[in-house]
Amino acid sequence: MTMRLAFWAVLALVLFAAEALVPGASLMWLGFAAVAMMAVMLIAPGLDILPQAILFAVFAIASVLVYRRWFRARAQVSDKPLLNRRADQLIGQTALLDQAIVRGRGRIQLADTYWTVEGPDLPVGAAVRIVSTDGMVLRIEEA
Repeated sequence: MTMRLAFWAVLALVLFAAEALVPGASLMWLGFAAVAMMAVMLIAPGLDILPQAILFAVFAIASVLVYRRWFRARAQVSDKPLLNRRADQLIGQTALLDQAIVRGRGRIQLADTYWTVEGPDLPVGAAVRIVSTDGMVLRIEEA
């Protein structure tokens, strides 16, 4: 096995292993491009480095396009799109302020969690409605 073939084999293994650590499916497709380069190196072992890099880029782009067109287009739509977006699940709920809103920031308690809220200055105990989120900060208005 030549050094260049070994390089593409190791790169493919590294990309597939890294896929297990990174969310999404992005590195797997680059790993497939590296596997395609292994096949090219079996057919043309004397290929220079620049054509190899260009071919790898072409294979990488092609594999990502295949993913986007074929697999992603057929992905199932979730019946619970807010399942892992806890702050977004709270939009529309009302609560009482646990800590007064001073200079635009306060706090409420929902179930067992305290949330930072932003909105108009209001006293402790005021009823508020959650209208949007910004990360883990809830934007509220007076209910």
